[in-house]
Amino acid sequence: MSTQDISAPVVRKGTLLASMTWPARVSIVVLLIVCATAALARVIAPYDPTAVDPVQALLPPFTTSPSWHLLGTDELGRDILSRLMVGSQVSIVVGALGVVVSGAIGLVVGIVAGYFGGAVDAILMRIVDALLSIPAILLILAVLAILSPGLLTLIIVLGLTSWVIYARQIRNEVLEIRERLFIKAARTFGSSHVYIMVRHILPNVVPTFVVLSTLSVATLIVTESSLSFLGVGIQPPDISWGLMLSDGRDYLATAWWLSTFPGLCITFTVVCVLFVGDWLRAVLDPRLKTTL
Repeated sequence: MSTQDISAPVVRKGTLLASMTWPARVSIVVLLIVCATAALARVIAPYDPTAVDPVQALLPPFTTSPSWHLLGTDELGRDILSRLMVGSQVSIVVGALGVVVSGAIGLVVGIVAGYFGGAVDAILMRIVDALLSIPAILLILAVLAILSPGLLTLIIVLGLTSWVIYARQIRNEVLEIRERLFIKAARTFGSSHVYIMVRHILPNVVPTFVVLSTLSVATLIVTESSLSFLGVGIQPPDISWGLMLSDGRDYLATAWWLSTFPGLCITFTVVCVLFVGDWLRAVLDPRLKTTL
């Protein structure tokens, strides 16, 4: 029995750091800044993001009089920079917690379906096929039309509609892992199904799960922004980048900064997450012939 058969893929720390490309390094720095800003937004924001001041409405970026506004103000006189800082909290929370919910469901379903196979696999995969046949955004809109909109509702709905990707991919991997010698040996020695799935199969699918989770964060951030833009996601007085984007669409010709800066925040954050996800995939997926 080879070492490869009895252990999960191992990536040494030195190899992990050495393989990091410059886009991945820059992306990690940017994401750390976004996360730190989200955590400290209420402390470091220069103004109250909900304070209305009609006298200072629609001030352009780099305005210094009658007060300093680096990124300008919106149609109600609220500081754009402060609102971007606070709005980052929604993107981080939705991305992180949405992945926790969807990843947990998809991981369990994928392992159970792949390990047991047969009727269990057929039933679970038909459910996955049914959900995949429905455009995700339409399914989310239908559910949100029934439930009251809000941050918690949005996280739950995104989590419950995004787990199928995990289930399909992990199930395919488990189908191969369950035929390895160390799984057959564990069965021969009388190990329980739960023990085998948790102790032997789970560590082997963790790399795939990590990559899927990273890429799913980007998808959930874009989805939340799209839903907020359509008016069924985050609701005022809460703040999100998608909601700011929606508020500024009526002023594109006269106040471009209202939509431009939230749009740039969404774009840069998603692109950085994708760069990190690609790097993790290259490092953790042994099937990729990447020179590390």
